[in-house]
Amino acid sequence: MPNKVIVGLDGSGADVSAADWAAQEAELRGAELDLLHAEDWPEYAPFAAPLPEARRRWTDDLLAGTRQRLAAAHPALAIRTHRIDGRAVSDALAAAAAEADLLVLGSRRFGAVAGFFVGSTGADTIPRTETPVVLVRAAADPGSTAGQGVEDGPVVLAVDLRSTCDRLIAFACEEAHRRSCPLVVIHGWSPPPVFAYAPAFDPGVEREIADGLQATLLERLSPWQLKYPRLTVDARAVIGRPAVQILEAASGAALVVVGRRIRRSALGTHIGPITHAVMHHAASPVAVVAHD
Repeated sequence: MPNKVIVGLDGSGADVSAADWAAQEAELRGAELDLLHAEDWPEYAPFAAPLPEARRRWTDDLLAGTRQRLAAAHPALAIRTHRIDGRAVSDALAAAAAEADLLVLGSRRFGAVAGFFVGSTGADTIPRTETPVVLVRAAADPGSTAGQGVEDGPVVLAVDLRSTCDRLIAFACEEAHRRSCPLVVIHGWSPPPVFAYAPAFDPGVEREIADGLQATLLERLSPWQLKYPRLTVDARAVIGRPAVQILEAASGAALVVVGRRIRRSALGTHIGPITHAVMHHAASPVAVVAHD
C-alpha cells in the first residue's frame, strides 16, 4: 500500500481545517497527500450525467487553490489532486481510502452545547471503510488553528477491555510516537448493577474490581510499551460513563482515538454509542479506527 493520506474537500469551511491537519499529518508520516473532491450524486442514480461546466470549473479551482495554499506552507510535501464524478460521495471516499493509510474529513461546529456536526458524508463513509478516518473540527475563526488539536497535547485512546483492539492500540501508539507526546489510555466502567440494590455491599469489592481492571489494562498495553520504550503511557481504568470519561480526558488533546467494531454480517455496519458521542462532542480531531 502506498504511503498516502487523503483529505476530502467539499468547499465548506470545515475542509480548510481538515486539509491543514492532513498536510501536517502527511509530513509526520513522510507520506504524499491527495486532495479529493467527489460530486454528490445520488447513490442509486440511473446514470452518471456530465457535470455542468461551471461546476467543473468550481471544483478545479477548489482543488488547485487548496493545493497552492498547502504547497506554500509545506514546500517539501508531495500533493496531488483528484476529482471523482458520478458516484455517491461516501462510495467515492471509501473506495479511495482503500488505497490509503488515512482518510481525513472535516466536521462543522454547532456550539458548546450541541457539539459538532459530522454530517451524512462522514457518518456514511466511516462504516464503509476499514481505513482509519480522522474527523477534524472547523476552526472557530478563519486562520485559527482551533479544532486542529493541541500540538503539545497527548494522544487520548479509548479502549474496551472486552474486545480485541490491537489495531486500535497500534494506531494510537504510532500517532503518539510520531508526535513525541504522551499517550493517555482510558477504560471507563460502571459498577455491577448489584451495587445499586445492595447498599451494604462490601465497598472493598468495588476497589478490587477497579484494581483488577487496571491490571488488565496495563497487561494489554505491555507489549506496546516494549515496542515503544520512550513512549510515556498514562493508563486509567476509571469509574463512570465511558463517553464522559473520554471527553474529559480529551480536553486539550492532540488527537482522540476511538474504535469501531468491524461487522461482516447481514445486519450491516454500526458505530457504537461511545464512539458516536466522542465523534460529535470532542473538540480535538477524532480518529475512528476499525478493529475486530
